[in-house]
Amino acid sequence: MADTVREIERKYEAGDGTTQARLPDLSRVAGVATVADRGTAELDAVYYDTADRRLTAAGITLRRRTGGSDAGWHLKLPVAPGTREEIRAPLSPTVPGDLTDLVRSRIRRAELTPLVRIVTRRRVQHLLDAHGTVLAEACADTVTADRLTPGGRTAHWTEYEVELGEGGDPGFLDTVERRLRKAGLRPSEAPSKLSRALTETETPGGTENGGKAKEKTKAKEKTKAKAKGKGKKPGKPGEPTAGEHVLAYVREQIDAVLARDPDVRRDVADSVHQMRVATRRLRSAFRTYRKVLDRQVTDPVADELKWLAAELGTDRDREVLTERLEERLGETDVTLVLGPVPARLTIWSASRHQGSRERLTALLDSDRYLTLLDTLDALHTAPPLLPAAARPAREVLARAVLRDYARLAARVEHALATEPGPARDTVLHDSRKAAKRARYAAEAARPGLGKPAKRFAKRMKSVQSLLGDHQDSVMARATLRGLATEAHGAGESTFTLGLLYGREEARAAQDERELPAVWREAARKRYRKALRA
Repeated sequence: MADTVREIERKYEAGDGTTQARLPDLSRVAGVATVADRGTAELDAVYYDTADRRLTAAGITLRRRTGGSDAGWHLKLPVAPGTREEIRAPLSPTVPGDLTDLVRSRIRRAELTPLVRIVTRRRVQHLLDAHGTVLAEACADTVTADRLTPGGRTAHWTEYEVELGEGGDPGFLDTVERRLRKAGLRPSEAPSKLSRALTETETPGGTENGGKAKEKTKAKEKTKAKAKGKGKKPGKPGEPTAGEHVLAYVREQIDAVLARDPDVRRDVADSVHQMRVATRRLRSAFRTYRKVLDRQVTDPVADELKWLAAELGTDRDREVLTERLEERLGETDVTLVLGPVPARLTIWSASRHQGSRERLTALLDSDRYLTLLDTLDALHTAPPLLPAAARPAREVLARAVLRDYARLAARVEHALATEPGPARDTVLHDSRKAAKRARYAAEAARPGLGKPAKRFAKRMKSVQSLLGDHQDSVMARATLRGLATEAHGAGESTFTLGLLYGREEARAAQDERELPAVWREAARKRYRKALRA
């Protein structure tokens, strides 16, 4: 696969509907020393999607383009409004397998087919600073779009793009926009050429490719109606129900799983962790809000999410342990580092990373994983709502959060009463999981409960962080013992590994001493009273 570039751009159109593709004078834009004319390019692109336009619905574009300086396959993944990551691959007759894999979580088992052809005559200018650095590229595009599906039409329009130069300040685009607005241009209503092409070349009647989107819209409306109408004690008119809040949170986490999938496949930093967190938040939501969503339906889904989280956790645990042990080793005086400890740690981490990457890639292409994604979509489209879903959000959400708090309190008290040692380590780990669940419950409830839920989540996070550090120390000691055994067998000194083991042991003991005070602060009644208010 070729390179990846971050694309930050804005699109504009003429307010008077002109078809003359001519940029206004940008030489007076603050910071611009020179406007360099880069001539005209002819770009010919064919955009691919599934028959029901799943990529388009997710804000993703996949095209094969000839002409210009970057001919090839381009996959654009949304990052933020106006910002996308463009992944490029060389020209080939069919969609490159690497790019297909990156959209697998969206297309599942569907085929990618040509959808629209867009031919663009582009006039290009570079906005340069006093040192000749490209601040931005400004383009005036004359566009012709042809629908490639039966009955499609042809559309013509003119638009303008300003793309930020590599490493540039996004604020510069605001400066350029002020000049463009003064010249009569306005931000484009369509987020992309493909979006506009699909609208303007739609088959009369709009049923050819729009049916799936309309079905999803109807399903969402039906879900809202269920959440509002099921049960005996509806809230005030216009007040969001518990069901609406919970379903919005569930959708957010499902979207996070889908959004992280391409990043995990590309081994983007922290992507595995973020995807794992989303699966855990989903599982927690199913358990916490069991009065809203029927657990007879969600429990099997939670089991599959647990499987996915465990697979993701293999590499994430390695990342955390490697970072922790490297930090501890870096804090150690060089005179106390005996033997090839850094090299042994590097080999241990690299070997586990390679194995986990191969396993994880296979998992993301597996039928089991794709079936789980299908199930999550179905769960959101037709949620198994219980009567409490129609009740006022504040009432239902607060009770759910406090139930999780009570569960955490019982576990922490049990841990504090347990003698130090392996048994306490296990109970503290269980307490950590309970603290995480209570935190997630409060975060999910924040839109309905406001600042009290935010403060409560912060206190639960403090408990979770302390207990998390303790568990990391337990895992680090197990790893150090394994490394020491290997080193001893190879005839190497185990002094440094033993030293690090002792420091981890002391760190865990310190966490245990701090726990009572951290818990007393988190367990104050005022936090729970605020949730009930």
